[in-house]
Formats: sequence, structure tokens, C-alpha cells
Amino acid sequence: MRRLLAGVVLTTLFPCISYAQNATNAPSGGAVALPEIEVVATAPTGAGVASDKVPAAVRSVSAGDIAETNGSTIAKALDQRLSSVTVNSVTGNEYQPDVNYRGFDASPVSGTPQGLAVYQNGVRINEAFGDIVNWDLIPTNAIDQTQIVSNNPAFGLNALGGAVVLTMKNGFTYQGGEANVQIGSYGRRLASFQFGKQVGNFSLYVAGEGINDAGWRDYSRSQLRRFYSDLGYKAEAAEVHLSISQGSSHLGNLGPTPAELLAIRKASVFTGPQNTHDDAWMANLNGKVDVTDTLKVEGNAYVRSFRMQHNDGNPSQAQSCDPTTNPGLLCFGDPQTLLTDSSGNLVPDTLNGGVAGEIDRTHTSSFGEGASLQGTSTHDIGGFNNRLMVGASVDHAVTSFLASSELGVIQPDLTVAGFGTIIDEPAGDDAPASLRATNTYYGLYALDAFDVTDRLTVTAGARYNVANISLVDRLGTALNGNNDYSHLNPLIGATYKLTPDITLYGGYSEANRAPTPLELGCADPNHPCIIDNFLVSDPHLRQVVSQTFEGGLRGKFAMPQLPGRFDWSAGFFRATNNHDILSVPSEITGFGFFQNVGRTRRQGVELALKYTDDKWSAYARYSFLDATFRSHITLASPNNPFADANGDIFVRPGDRIPTLPRNKLNIGVDYRLTDKLTVGGDVVAASGQFLSGDQANLLGKVPGYAVANLHASYQVTPNAQVYALAGNIFDTRYKTFGILASTIAVPFLNLTNPRSFTLGPPLSVQLGVKATF
Repeated sequence: MRRLLAGVVLTTLFPCISYAQNATNAPSGGAVALPEIEVVATAPTGAGVASDKVPAAVRSVSAGDIAETNGSTIAKALDQRLSSVTVNSVTGNEYQPDVNYRGFDASPVSGTPQGLAVYQNGVRINEAFGDIVNWDLIPTNAIDQTQIVSNNPAFGLNALGGAVVLTMKNGFTYQGGEANVQIGSYGRRLASFQFGKQVGNFSLYVAGEGINDAGWRDYSRSQLRRFYSDLGYKAEAAEVHLSISQGSSHLGNLGPTPAELLAIRKASVFTGPQNTHDDAWMANLNGKVDVTDTLKVEGNAYVRSFRMQHNDGNPSQAQSCDPTTNPGLLCFGDPQTLLTDSSGNLVPDTLNGGVAGEIDRTHTSSFGEGASLQGTSTHDIGGFNNRLMVGASVDHAVTSFLASSELGVIQPDLTVAGFGTIIDEPAGDDAPASLRATNTYYGLYALDAFDVTDRLTVTAGARYNVANISLVDRLGTALNGNNDYSHLNPLIGATYKLTPDITLYGGYSEANRAPTPLELGCADPNHPCIIDNFLVSDPHLRQVVSQTFEGGLRGKFAMPQLPGRFDWSAGFFRATNNHDILSVPSEITGFGFFQNVGRTRRQGVELALKYTDDKWSAYARYSFLDATFRSHITLASPNNPFADANGDIFVRPGDRIPTLPRNKLNIGVDYRLTDKLTVGGDVVAASGQFLSGDQANLLGKVPGYAVANLHASYQVTPNAQVYALAGNIFDTRYKTFGILASTIAVPFLNLTNPRSFTLGPPLSVQLGVKATF
């Protein structure tokens, strides 16, 4: 699938809250000694607040949880361990997962309406051009903890549904070394290492990962290289870290396949080639200093570089001209409009009766830099505990974007063989593009948590966001534009301890998302574009503003009959998006545009229960999501069998947003059979979802699924472990994504069913060895 990446956007202002759930061993007699409320991080440099004073749901995954999945990306652990999180892959490549939380996406696919902000050590890593998230470039073994935090505007732009916060390891938090080697099904090979050490006031941490994977689908070979390092210094009242993160990947990403081809062979793909090469590096300097006992100042500064090359084979509008008027020539769009190349020459007909295709190529090069500064005061007010944070940030990114299409012919294996001719048809919205995009974001916020009593804490604050997005067309003027957006996002919430072990929380907040350069460059329904390849005009789009209400209960308890502890939570949420942005298909195959679609709403409930003792660890998490349109909308859906003569469908308030399952259930258990042997398993289940392109809910759903996984580890010596992983143990053939596509784009296939699907991976087994030192 097509992907765009444009450097670094926005540094976090308040990115790291976690709800700690550490079990305590039971003393004799079976009672559990419940620990005191822990102080958890609320900023990348470690400012703390008690978890019971956070007026929102907070979900966390530890380094141990991540290591247990031995996943290729952090998304696998999020999918298995957290409620309200759904992970699929539109591209069909597991290294490019779409992470969805409460109906909001953090996806690597251009054109996906993004709604989650993602941070790595305080730096927002949603890419500037399309707000996409490249999970494949994040070094998984270097992650210390991951949190998903909702209902907090301090996370800045795009945190409509919340923020995913990645806290990386350093030499103070991880000491020692580990080497890991893994082999598995479909040619998977993984090798990784990490090492941390503290010497006096200094620390060093380094980690690396290498993955080669042939993939279970045709043409889905992947190669990844990831590296992370951190050099730290800590004194009595100050701490500073310099971290370097690097990543490179070569990915085969073939996308959804027509249902009729999947019925013949599950590994089938549609047109190709489709592959992506990503390279990124980032340097981040962050530090903190205790000015007084009650005043802390912390901040960071970063630079980030990114390059992406993408090749995408697709059907083309090129066709043989009418032989009675223009014999021996190619036309474009219809048999009368002559096709020209990038030199202005007419193009001879070299199809020889074949079906025209094109290889769409893009090159994205970005450089971003930014900084943030935050002050935190814990000075009492009138004898009452109070915590005030004030901060500001500035972020700037420049992106160079190039695109072109090489004419070719679709071969019997559905790959496109290029002729070397570059298509130049501006009237048909298929021409080379060269764009310079500049993003500048400013943020200013204040947040105060005041303890009214020893049970009641009230939190209030706001963040003011300013965004400027400038587009410069280097081949003409159609893309030129300058867009400014601003919004003040308030927050009010409270927590109340009903008992020492049960907390009631609730709050209201707002968040905003400015349109991305990609969306602004492709927002004209009269000039649709192949997403990320042919940006053709710059009409105005309104920013998205989300209003969220959230509330619930969380707590812990013990039972005399059991040696461990239970942690539980129950909550509800309602988020309403105003002027939501949607990617809409055009009547031209493979083309589309972005538009504001009025109001949408995502609401639901979340239930979670976890048990932990010396031998057992078990969890059950359920979430219900009701995601609907709340406005009357006319949308283009030319591949929908129920569309009218103009190719439109009519969406009514209450119609469900496609691609989002309503029900999600996670169940998992681990048992330590002996001091050396641990076994476990988990089940991930999701209900059906409507297909993309069926916003009016006129067709049947993509079926729901349930997938079971097993894992085991054996500690051969104190420093050596062998482990095994079995994914999808019942070899369930299930669909994670569905979309409506043209049945006539490749005539020789004789397709009649417009449904295309991405399948989940089949049964797989991985075996590995870990050594620690």
C-alpha cells in the first residue's frame, strides 16, 4: 500500500502517564499486602503523579509483556494485552500494522484518517506529510514501557483518541546484556541484542534488531534493521540523556486481494510491484533539573531525517486509441484523448493488445527539528497538595515529495512491466508531481491537579495549538497554498477514592487535528488523485475538533483463598468529531480525494480484569465500540453495487463507520510449571466490520474472527533460555480488512465481486534462544 513519511512533527508536552499494576507476593496465611499507590511518569523526563489522580483511562504494556510476544512490532503486544485496541494490516504485511484504539487510527497507510498521536521519548513520530506512523522503524527490544493515554489535550495535535507513548530503555533502567536468535515459518530470521551499563554517574544503553522474512504471501519479502542507543548522566538534582534511533526497512506490501482470487489461492496478490524502502534516524537530547524541592524544569530538543521510496504497480487509464482516428497511438481516459509523455511527445501503442498498467513511484525526503520546555511546581496551596505544569513547544519539518508514473503492461502474474515512458496527463490527473511542504507547529499549555481532600483530586487545564502548513508546487501553481489553524483545547476532570483500593474518575476534554499536507494537496473531488502519487490542487479543509467525555472505576482486591492480587477497571467513553476528514474513492479506478464529512461519534465501554501471583498470570479484557456517522452525507462510492447513477451513496446518522469491529475480547494466561518452565496462551477475538466503501452499511460485513496463540519458555541455565511461539494454532483463515474495488480494472480476470480482503497470517511457529550476561 502507498505510504508517505515526512519527518518529525510535534514534540510531546505531557506524554507519559502509566497506571502501574505490579503484584505483591502474599505473606503467610494467604493475604495479599497491597502496595501503596505508585507515582508514575507524566512527562518524558519522569515527572510523577499518582496513578489514582489521573482522570482518564490509562493502559500500559511493560518490557516483559513485549518480550513475551517476541513480536516484530510493538503493535502485537498492544493487540494481545490491551482492551479497545484492534490491530490489522491493510497492506497485508505484519510489519506495517494499523493500530486502532477506540475507533481512532495510528496507521502506516496514506489516506487513513489518523487519530492517535505517537511519541518516542517525548518526540511525536507521526509523520508530517500524512500523520502516518511507521511501526516498522521502532526498535521493539529497546522499549521499556508503552502507555495508551486518553482524554488529555496536552498531547498536542492529532491526539483525538489519545496518545501512544513509548518510553525507551537507558543504562540506568536496564543493566546487563541479552542476545536473541529466532527462526520460524515462512523464512523468518531474527537476531537482536541489547546491553546496558552504569558507571558512576554515567550510563550507556545500546540495542539492535535485524529481521529477514520471506512472508507467507506472494512478493511479500521483508527486511528490517533497527538500532537504538542512549548515553546518560545523572547527578543529585539533574539528569540528561542523548539518544540516537535509526531504522531501515525493505517491505513488500501488496494490499487487499479480490475475493475471487483468494478463493483460488490464499497467498494471491493483486497488481504489483508494491514495495517500500524506508530509512530514518533521529537524535534526541532531553534533560531535567530540580531547581528547588518543589520546582522542576525539563525539556528536550531533537532532529530527525527520513527518506522513503515507494513503487506501486496499478491499472492505468491508458488505452489504445480509436484506430479510425489515431491508429498506432495510445490515448488516456477514452479512445480519443491522446496520451503524452513527460517530454510532450505522443506515445505509440506498444500494448500489443494487453492491458495497460503503470508503476507509480514516489520519493519522500524529510527533515524535522523541534524543542519543548516544561516547568512543574509541586508547591502546596493553602496546605493542599497541588501540582502545576506549564510548557511550550515548537516543531518544524520540511518535506520534498516527488512522484511519477511509468507506463507499462499488466502481465499474466498481475505484475506491471514498465516501458520506460513517463505519463504526463495533467487533465487526467496523472502527471509528475514535485512538492515542497513545510509544517510549523506551536503549542502552549498549562495543567493543574489540586487535591481538594485526601480523596478528591480535581484536574484542569488547556492547550493552545497553532499550525501553519505551506505547500509550494515546483512544477506549476496548482498545489501552492498556505494554511493556518489554531484551537484552544480545554480539560476538566476529577478522581475520587471511594475506598483505599477503588477510584472513581471522569473528565471532559477537547483535541484538534489540522489537515496534513497530503490531505490539503488532494481535496478536490473534480481532480482526484492516486493517494500519495498525484497531488493536483490545494482546496481548503477544516480542522477536526474532538470532544470527549470519559468516566469509570478502577481498583484492586485480593481473595483469602488465592495468593495473588486482582486488578480491574470498568469505564465508558464518548468522543464526537466535528468536521471529520475522510478519504473518498473516485469513479476513476485507484483515485480518490479527502473531504470533511460533518460529525462522527465513537462511544463504548471497556472492562478489564487481571490476576497475578507467583505462578499464575491471567487477564480478560472486553471492549464495545459504537462508531457511527452523525450527519447526512453524500459520498462517492463508485464500486458499491448499491451506488446511484452518479456513483454516490447516501449516509444517514447512525450508519456505522466501516473497518471497525464492534466487539473485541482478549483472554490470556501464563503458568510457571516449574522454576524453569513457563507455558501460556492467549485468544484475540473480534466481531464483524463493514467494508471500506460501504459507509451506508448496504452490504454484508467482513466476518468476525478468533485467533489462538501459544508460547513456552525453558530456562536451561540462569543465563540461557529456549522458547517457542505458535501463532494462529488452529490455522484459522480470517479476514482483517475489506474494501470495495473495481471489477473491470484488469479485464482479463473477469471479476464480478467488488470485495477485496486482507487475510490474517496462517499457522506459524518460531523457535528461539536467548542468552543473558
